[in-house]
Amino acid sequence: MDITVTGEGAVLAAPDLLRLHAGVEVRRASAAEAFAAARAAAARLAGALVSAGVAPEDVRTVELSLGPEYDSYPTVAAYRAVQGVEVIVRDLGRADRVIDTVAGVGEEARLNGLAFELSDPAAALAEARTRAFRDAAAKAAQYAGLAGRPLGRVVSVTEEPWTGPPQPMRTALAAAESDASLSPGRQALSVRVRVGYDFA
Repeated sequence: MDITVTGEGAVLAAPDLLRLHAGVEVRRASAAEAFAAARAAAARLAGALVSAGVAPEDVRTVELSLGPEYDSYPTVAAYRAVQGVEVIVRDLGRADRVIDTVAGVGEEARLNGLAFELSDPAAALAEARTRAFRDAAAKAAQYAGLAGRPLGRVVSVTEEPWTGPPQPMRTALAAAESDASLSPGRQALSVRVRVGYDFA
């Protein structure tokens, strides 16, 4: 006879990396003009980002598109060209400056979203696994006691996907301590583990 229980563990960690999605968008009378203008604006953006302290290898092209826009089909009103980049900001103290740099490129500039991340989540995940396993062990011991049986050895361990609890944001007080307009908050790293035990 055996028993299988599920344990859950979560750890809150402060992100130390910003992933920013930005780019340029232009409209011109011809496809060639639109594409050339987008490439020129993208080059200005890349140069400005490097000047703002972003390493060249942390700027990656993720989008490139060119196509017509119609007044009423098939009449072409203009051609639209887009070049998007993913920017990794490893010093969060520079985040506002980097975003201001994107906006300063001109009317072609676009900001398409951002995400805060942990550059190395291994330690936090290890602690979450420890908490999940202890949670499972406590549940198994309780069930064994309820059943009037001594708990035996572990016979199986399976880690399962789990999104975990909602990620809490920084408090208003913590946010007020910084002049930065961006708040990375804290990220919840969660582990769920299914553990099987023998009943001795």
